[in-house]
Amino acid sequence: MNNEITVEEAENKIKEGEVCILDVRTSGERAKGYIEGSEHLDFRGGNFKSDIEKLDRSKTYIVYCASGIRSGTTVKLMQELGFSSCFSIIGGFNEWVKKEMKVMK
Repeated sequence: MNNEITVEEAENKIKEGEVCILDVRTSGERAKGYIEGSEHLDFRGGNFKSDIEKLDRSKTYIVYCASGIRSGTTVKLMQELGFSSCFSIIGGFNEWVKKEMKVMK
């Protein structure tokens, strides 16, 4: 199953609603801008795995980082933990900004 989606596909899923958006970047990265409605869980934080384990496995998640590496790793972890609907944005937040999508500050 391919769990990578384009910026445009992510934006469409977000507009449709019923998705949770996870920002797995550092606090410093998030301070420069983020996707509206996203929840921040620092990939490099000490409680990252336990924070992921607390999430509702029945929901759909769109995960992003700066470039797609950490979010891809997060999606793999989520799948191992029993999440069935989770996606990593190809190119991450950098691609989101490049495509001139809405950014919150």
